[in-house]
Amino acid sequence: MRNMVKISTTTELPYSRTNVSNNVELPIDMRFNEGHVVGIIIYSVLMILSAMGNITVLVLITRRKHTSKSRIHTMLMHLAIADLLVTFLMMPLEIGWAITVSWKAGDVMCRIMAFFRMFGLYLSSFVLVCISIDRYYAVIRPLQLWDVDKRGKVMLCLAWVGSIICSMPQMVVFHLETHPNISWYSQCVTFNTFPTYTHEITYSLFGMVMMYWFPLVVIIYTYTSILLEIRRRSKKSERDKIRRSSMGFLTRAKIRTLKMTVIIVAVFFVCWTPYYVMSLWYWIDRQSAYTVDQRIQKGLFLFACTNSCMNPIVYGIFNIRDRNKASERPTTLETRVTPLSLSLKLLD
Repeated sequence: MRNMVKISTTTELPYSRTNVSNNVELPIDMRFNEGHVVGIIIYSVLMILSAMGNITVLVLITRRKHTSKSRIHTMLMHLAIADLLVTFLMMPLEIGWAITVSWKAGDVMCRIMAFFRMFGLYLSSFVLVCISIDRYYAVIRPLQLWDVDKRGKVMLCLAWVGSIICSMPQMVVFHLETHPNISWYSQCVTFNTFPTYTHEITYSLFGMVMMYWFPLVVIIYTYTSILLEIRRRSKKSERDKIRRSSMGFLTRAKIRTLKMTVIIVAVFFVCWTPYYVMSLWYWIDRQSAYTVDQRIQKGLFLFACTNSCMNPIVYGIFNIRDRNKASERPTTLETRVTPLSLSLKLLD
């Protein structure tokens, strides 16, 4: 399936049944079709929106660094960089590839771009994991302040190294393949790389686990734990008359955390699930997957890239705005001394 090469790890080269010439109509996967038109339009729109959102986040974070240093701002900066890699490396590639249909840039560039096409997506997902874990520790273990900065740096380093390691196989499995019956048609594919179909599926499942299931499970677990911890502490405060003055603050924090949890999980799920549903369909029943309209296929695969547009909204602009509002609130004795207030401040 020609579409699978776009974001997924594997694809095959379409074959014609007989020798053909330039005057013979090519199979739909080998010629410009409506799916390519949809891809060019949507990728162009996504590229503009993602560039505007992530550059805005970077500018805001850069300005804030002169007044206050924040660990979460550093992670948001890395998230914006990851999404910009997707924006300025992957998306233009997909637009150009959709226009040319076949691969025109040679074998070396095929392998290099195969690496970077996955690297930005892996990095974005892994940084989301870092942010989730950082917020988890900020609430569950708020008094462990002596190693939080070091822990944040280590997690970000692991995210970058892990993204490189997970993306490196792309340079091995992807290569330039020339059609056996159409000498002028070449494609950047994994065809003839895997010894069996089982190896191909195993490699694809590895990408799904690392880029989708692992981040999704971590995000759900961490933010659910944060919400449950705030709920537990709010009940405890209800029984403690001395801290009754913090109940309003707790209620607001619980509501805000619930909203953020639902939004974060929903955005990640909605952005990535359509793509992997189509991928699973392709792996399980390739023949029926071929029959799906090219525009529908393209639309489902494009959903994965919408995550780079949503991240600066969900994690960047909202978070920076909320921290600015928090800095404008007067500091009371209660917000200075209680571990609960400290943990909620770190969560903001």
